[in-house]
Amino acid sequence: MIVDRLFMLIRPDSAYNPEMRGQDPWASEDPLGEALHFLRMTGAFYARSELSEPWGFAMPEMEDCLWFHVVTSGRCRLDVAGATPRYLVPGEFALVPHGLGHTLSSDEESGRRVPIVHNLPHDYVSDRYAIIRHGGGGLATTMVCGAVRLDHPSAVQLITSLPPLIVVESAPAPHLSWMHSTFGLVADEAKYLRPGGEAVITRLSDILVIQALRSWIENDPAAKVGWLGALQDPAVGPALARIHRHPDVPWTVASLAAEVAMSRSAFSARFTSIVGESPMRYVARWRMRSAHDVLRSGDVTVAELAKRSGYRSEAAFARAFKRVLGVSPGSVRTRAGTSALA
Repeated sequence: MIVDRLFMLIRPDSAYNPEMRGQDPWASEDPLGEALHFLRMTGAFYARSELSEPWGFAMPEMEDCLWFHVVTSGRCRLDVAGATPRYLVPGEFALVPHGLGHTLSSDEESGRRVPIVHNLPHDYVSDRYAIIRHGGGGLATTMVCGAVRLDHPSAVQLITSLPPLIVVESAPAPHLSWMHSTFGLVADEAKYLRPGGEAVITRLSDILVIQALRSWIENDPAAKVGWLGALQDPAVGPALARIHRHPDVPWTVASLAAEVAMSRSAFSARFTSIVGESPMRYVARWRMRSAHDVLRSGDVTVAELAKRSGYRSEAAFARAFKRVLGVSPGSVRTRAGTSALA
């Protein structure tokens, strides 16, 4: 996991003081980079696939997950709804950001009627890592595939901003040379699976996911609009960073505008135009998503969180929570407690 709760454990709780911004070692001049930094990733499933033509299988839809695929030898055809089918070769990294179901196959014909990957024989090395052997005995392809779950409020915003398929191509580029070296490390670990190999593959895969996101953001015009574009805006981006870092502060349009040295009306118009919703609606939604994240941890009661979030009563907090997220805070807390006991 690239980023975990260490930040919350070692940063002391304190009221937000605008005059201390320059002394805050956690503050970033890159709101987009900070948003990526706080993505918490948990590997849900990893597999090394040893395949021989003809072959094909379908990956199931997994909510709140990113699927990724790395071909280590041979090639495979990848079909994702909403994206042009394409063949992947060694040195390319494919990311299916929305957790959509999709098909991997040796060719178009083999991909038409395929089994769900879960129905294929699996040699489980651990609870989350398996080796899959499948195919008709022809030309060989090996792959490393995985599903990574994102567990942070910014993940919701990020995923909705992404296309159905991102591929970092194999064409050599100086800033991607280390990434292609990482492909080699993943392939080597997947092939031999030495002691600790699963942990190495997990960490390397997380890094590759972040790099794929960075590559798309840097090179695709679609990343310059919407929420991602707002993070890169010289005025709106810093305001979003303040909201993200300090969701419990009683922000107003005026106080946010003052943070970025703009008039209230100009800031409100610019924020709404770029982000697609008003500043205070965004604050309310982010605050409740952050509260949802805390409740899932099971570390606080609803009453404690309501007080921490600036609400005078638990009932008022519960109403706002359900209005924004569609579920009650109590139900989230209950599910967290049930999961902890499972």
